[in-house]
Amino acid sequence: MPNMRIKDIPRFIRTTDPDDIMLNFVMEVSQECLNSSSIIFNTFNEFDKEVLQVLASKSSNIFAIGPLTLLNKNFLKIHHHSLNSSLWKEDTSCIKWLDKMKPNSVVYVNYGNITMMSNHHLKEFAWGLANSKYHFLWVVRPNVVMDGSLCQKLYLKVCL
Repeated sequence: MPNMRIKDIPRFIRTTDPDDIMLNFVMEVSQECLNSSSIIFNTFNEFDKEVLQVLASKSSNIFAIGPLTLLNKNFLKIHHHSLNSSLWKEDTSCIKWLDKMKPNSVVYVNYGNITMMSNHHLKEFAWGLANSKYHFLWVVRPNVVMDGSLCQKLYLKVCL
């Protein structure tokens, strides 16, 4: 991309380590996307024209269909429910507990969908939250731990 600067690249893949797990993940997924029959982007041509042109030179079926947030806004008015963009099954069992809490009294923690950490770091974070003495709602994906073993004592399906 012409005029692309280092600061334009997401921080989690700014690295000089060719063995970096996130860099390799992004490279692999990007290559798989180029091998797919089509790629859909949540943007529009006038906003990302240069990027879309470069991508179109590498793959023939590039579709800009965004911004999807406007679609969601209009859809909510018509159908009175929200669109779910998550690939993970939502667990809504904490909603009743959350509804009983005072406004602004619960800390919400969510690592997103690409963060990974060691079991040790996950435990340290858990102890930090527990020792804060604040109520918290913590979203923990089953695959958040790098070695694939989530500490079972931390993975609870109930709100405490």
